[in-house]
Amino acid sequence: MSVKLSAYVWDGCAAAGLKGVKLLIMARLADFSNDDGISYPGVDTIARQTGAGRSTVITAITELQSDGWLVREERRKGNRNKTNLYYLNVKKLREAAAGFYSDSPVSEHSESERSKSECSESERSENTKNTGFDRPESGGDPSVNSKQDPSDNKTSCQPAAQTDAEVEITDRAKQALKHLNLITGSRYQPANSSLENMRARLREGHTLEELQLVIEYKQVHWGDSPKMAEYLRPATLFQPAKFEGYLLSATKWAKSGRPICVNGKWTADGEVEVDTAERDAAYRRFISGVTASKAPTDLEKLVCTEASKASVRGMRSDFAISTWNRIWKECAQRRQGGKSA
Repeated sequence: MSVKLSAYVWDGCAAAGLKGVKLLIMARLADFSNDDGISYPGVDTIARQTGAGRSTVITAITELQSDGWLVREERRKGNRNKTNLYYLNVKKLREAAAGFYSDSPVSEHSESERSKSECSESERSENTKNTGFDRPESGGDPSVNSKQDPSDNKTSCQPAAQTDAEVEITDRAKQALKHLNLITGSRYQPANSSLENMRARLREGHTLEELQLVIEYKQVHWGDSPKMAEYLRPATLFQPAKFEGYLLSATKWAKSGRPICVNGKWTADGEVEVDTAERDAAYRRFISGVTASKAPTDLEKLVCTEASKASVRGMRSDFAISTWNRIWKECAQRRQGGKSA
């Protein structure tokens, strides 16, 4: 990982107007690069770590190359494709960062700052003449300094120190994950795999409240389906290709008078109070098949019927409990409405 290039990217690229996926891709390439700007992570690795779709990443890299921020070189080994080589434009990054550093500007002509990647005009290949910057003297093969692709070595690159903004984004992502666990009864841990898509949506300008709204909306619409409940995973729920549509539907749902979830409990005008002890005891009897010492109530009979239709016994335990609780609440509400009528 090149700390120097990472700093150039966050300061220089942002100051130059790069935003969203393009900025994240430059940051990930810098994380994988040596100080000469050479890296070769796979497109799938970049997509997974930025929370963007594969086609989005490819399009963004093409535009970054057209704008002169990098050069991409495709590689093959026999009949097999290898990961692309990427050459970051160190000179352009340094100049962009220099425009941002008001107190200690970086000198373009300083010998101490001159990158080893700059070579003479005669050493340039046709591939780099159109980009306006030079390749490193090594010829661009990272194997001279590394024996393994960074994308294949999970321990070779340590994460860069987070800025204050990134720390805040991570904190909000953890809050959203906690809300997801509370609403769905899941137990996802705050690992990168669980947080990365949430962080990506927050970086795009979405709020914590919007993420929580989508969680509540999808739990209501998917929670009763064993198949669809599997999509209530943080990596899936907040994927870039689907999130905007989910948020649009959730916003309409909220405006139509959706119930409110407080500390994991749904509340709404006229909603009945749920006897959780009765509900939980009935769940244990339903799962184990044990017959109660006394005849079950009409509510328990109704819930057992609905739970059998939903195949609750075949669900994973956390989804089974969440689905049972939802069915119990709906049946209690339905019975209350019938009595009121």
